[in-house]
Amino acid sequence: MSEGAIGERVRVSELWIYPVKGLRGIRLETADLEPWGLRDDRRFMIVDANDRFLTQREEPRLATISATLSDGKLLLQSAASQQPAIEVARPTAGATHRVSVVIWRDMVSAVHVSPAADRWLSAVVGRACRLVYMDRPEQARPVDLAFGRAEDRVSFADGFPLLVTNRASQLALAAMPGCADVTMQRFRPNVVVEGPAAWSEDHWRMLTGDGIGLRIVKPCARCVVTTIDQETAVKSPEAEPLRSMATFRRDGSGKVIFGQNAIPDGTGRLSVGDVFVVGS
Repeated sequence: MSEGAIGERVRVSELWIYPVKGLRGIRLETADLEPWGLRDDRRFMIVDANDRFLTQREEPRLATISATLSDGKLLLQSAASQQPAIEVARPTAGATHRVSVVIWRDMVSAVHVSPAADRWLSAVVGRACRLVYMDRPEQARPVDLAFGRAEDRVSFADGFPLLVTNRASQLALAAMPGCADVTMQRFRPNVVVEGPAAWSEDHWRMLTGDGIGLRIVKPCARCVVTTIDQETAVKSPEAEPLRSMATFRRDGSGKVIFGQNAIPDGTGRLSVGDVFVVGS
């Protein structure tokens, strides 16, 4: 593996948000960085009949649903269903129709979006579910204190505000037998960078830009979602790229890793083309 040198420059090549956890992402040219991640990233979430979070791990067909935001409204569209698109309003400040939902080991107070959204999602997914919204991220989920600070918060992302990935690492993986169709979207990143050698991100501790720092706090353990084609929702019959990564990308606990979890130090605007410097 190539060690990332202190002072090395990396360039932002892609920015992504996922307005609804588990659904398709939106590629952006610029994005506002908030303490809990990119603005509008994973502020909505689908929960099952037991108010527990639902993702592509259980329902791969979520990959066929797109979610876009415009003028305070969320538009949901399914590429694999005859259901017409539906538009629902983003809950406003002070919304009172609240529900306690579970994501991993956290119980979070969220706003129930609308019965219409619930009916639409239940029809498309094929099981009872409903849509919720995190209206108070500053009061919501703390990150794991083994890797962050007491004030650090995360939205409905799995564990940390940002996922940073390295284009060279994805290309190196795609060059392996059986992995040619493994796109970066299999890993659902927020910030994709280019310039450094493949796997050099394993050694980063900080990325410093113009008034913004990104603390690199933990390698990202990967799951079955990486085996799902994000256009068709079809799983790889060979369990790629997990099978290949398991041969050389395991951490000390045996988990398969790709990409780095990060926490913002500072807020501002990120843009494609921004340059960050690798720091210690």
